[in-house]
Amino acid sequence: MRRPSILPVVLCVTTLFFGGCNKAEDKAGNQTTAGKPKIALVMKSLANEFFSTMAEGAKKHQATNAATYDLIVNGIKNETDLAEQVNLVEQMIARQVNAIVIAPADSKALVTVLKRARDAGVLVVNIDNKLDADVLKQADLKVPFVGPDNRAGARKVGEALAKQLKPGDKVAIIEGIPTAFNGQQRRLGFEDAMKAASVNIVSVQSGRWEMEKANGVAAAMLSETPDLKAVLCANDNMALGAVSAIQAAGKTGKVLVVGFDNISALRPLLDKGDVVATADQHGDQLAVFGIEAALKILKGAAPPADQTTAVDLITK
Repeated sequence: MRRPSILPVVLCVTTLFFGGCNKAEDKAGNQTTAGKPKIALVMKSLANEFFSTMAEGAKKHQATNAATYDLIVNGIKNETDLAEQVNLVEQMIARQVNAIVIAPADSKALVTVLKRARDAGVLVVNIDNKLDADVLKQADLKVPFVGPDNRAGARKVGEALAKQLKPGDKVAIIEGIPTAFNGQQRRLGFEDAMKAASVNIVSVQSGRWEMEKANGVAAAMLSETPDLKAVLCANDNMALGAVSAIQAAGKTGKVLVVGFDNISALRPLLDKGDVVATADQHGDQLAVFGIEAALKILKGAAPPADQTTAVDLITK
């Protein structure tokens, strides 16, 4: 029995930022504007500032293109609720959207439901976290990806940290969800930079993208390795948790931290030096890039090759 939808965070941007008159109702009873494509943005946790920023960017884009398309914005309650994200995709299929632009919570687990979407005639565009190439091939599913090179971005962050370390120093990595492609790539980018600097990675553990989980992981790392010099976190939420653990251990200034995403909550810590660096992948534009790709395909353009978007190093 499929678990009912308990709390999907569904921001229906006026459920669809409707453009005035000529409204109709779809099978679910939701008003839509006749003749315009409906695009659904399906994200990960809107409790994460990065994705709330992504949502706002998408809503602003739709507001300035209200005559072109309608938008439905969806997000799950937390980063790990894969079943809820699958449920959201199923809801969007039932609502007969024309396209789904998705930042999948898992690179493999969402492929099956996205195949159902494709079979139902729904265009799928992948943003942020790349779907697994082998699983896509097995499903005979081709999905264009629009998003950053996470490995290169994490390498930049790691290189900025390495400038403040010495060969042989001990560091630890708090990665995201291990089955998420972007998490894997960020871990690899950190490892690239640390190995190049001859720095010793003593632990790699998952914080599952969440602040509280990362706080506990970082606290354990500090206890297990008293001479730890730095913690590399695969997103800024986890970096916030690590900084809190370092403060609680009385090691502020002794253990360095880096993150990834450049959320506003991290910037004061950058200014104070509690965080050395992060990466800005321009979350406010990521969904926009995916939406624009979807609109072009819906108008008859050939699906594009994967598009790599910018990632910039951010320091104090």
